[in-house]
Amino acid sequence: MRTASPKRVAVTGLGLVTPLGVGTAETWAAVKAGRSGAGPITRFSADGFKTRIACEVKGFQAEAFMDRKKARRMELFIQFAVAAARLAVQDASLTLDDELAERTGCVLGCGLGGLKNMEDNHTLVADGRADRVSPFFIPMIIGNMASGVTAIELGLKGPNFLTATACAAGTHAVGQAYQQIRDFGYQAMVCGGSEAVITKLAVAGFNAMKAVSTRNDEPEKASRPFDRDRDGFVIGEGAGVLVLEEWERAKRRGANIRAEVLGFGASCDAYHITAPQDDGDGAVRAMRAALDDAASRGLKIEDIGYINAHGTSTGLNDLVETRAVKQVFGPLAAKTPISSTKSMTGHLLGAAGGVEAGLLTLAIEEGVLPPTINLDQPDDECDLDYVPHQARRAELRAAMSNSFGFGGTNGVLILGRADAWD
Repeated sequence: MRTASPKRVAVTGLGLVTPLGVGTAETWAAVKAGRSGAGPITRFSADGFKTRIACEVKGFQAEAFMDRKKARRMELFIQFAVAAARLAVQDASLTLDDELAERTGCVLGCGLGGLKNMEDNHTLVADGRADRVSPFFIPMIIGNMASGVTAIELGLKGPNFLTATACAAGTHAVGQAYQQIRDFGYQAMVCGGSEAVITKLAVAGFNAMKAVSTRNDEPEKASRPFDRDRDGFVIGEGAGVLVLEEWERAKRRGANIRAEVLGFGASCDAYHITAPQDDGDGAVRAMRAALDDAASRGLKIEDIGYINAHGTSTGLNDLVETRAVKQVFGPLAAKTPISSTKSMTGHLLGAAGGVEAGLLTLAIEEGVLPPTINLDQPDDECDLDYVPHQARRAELRAAMSNSFGFGGTNGVLILGRADAWD
């Protein structure tokens, strides 16, 4: 049932599992240092592939976060989701008793699900060994098992669903979770995104689309958003999960409120299956929708002190996103820092929005703008302040995160500093 009046929504926990580190502190330290998570592919032999690089999660041990036997029955994207969720709940110091568990839900985003398991079991069938297909095959490939297994592991009994909106999935998940608390009276939500598709089929598919970088000799320099020499994104993997709570409940229990969710906007290009419209119409409408939503909390467009760009390092996205930001922000666009953390993490697809919402929270909390690394020669039309090469200090009252996905699906979040909107 919709609440009589909208509730404020706090961010009280973060959990990040990324190519830059297993853990939020490790990831954030690497972001501030401007380090790349890219390197040669180790998930499989990439000999013969046009692209032989990726941003893989290093040193991840599933048994550190879950029972070893259970982990063997989970595809990697599910393991990442559970791990990041446990880190987020721990960070929030959230105790889930029976009453709270019924008022706490889980919404995660995922783009492709258990592709590796699908490849492996298809090989068995193709080789005439259908009887060897795992009884866990179906549960291991279904995308919503990221949220379903996370809820089982944590005992979350509120709304549970998955957003499967390509590269906007993580952002849409956080936005949906925010609305569950703001409008429908739920007390807390575990939300974000997870993805793990550094596989032969995925890399071959993105190669066929000419979407991923082939800068194989310099992997750490391959993701270069807004640079004239960009040649595609670098595929990444990982998970980013946030704990959102109803503001007054978080205050009553003495939670560390790290940020406030101020607004969420979504739109559809209704234009093309992979390409954005030249004028960025869908992105423009999503940003404006988020700004309109946040206006109810008193936010004005000049309060946005930083934008975490979708910034994929592809020819079309970087140009179109720049045009869209200029259209929405007008004269303020030249004065508003914007950067792409994908220059360091690579593109985590369905997990990108969850990770970037976490990084946006940290940027607001610490007053640090993440850099866009590898921005050596900006594209002529990409002429905004992209925070090149090095992180920058800046006090932020509010900031925005953009996510745009195949199918023309767009999501935008606005977060604010915890003490700025009372």
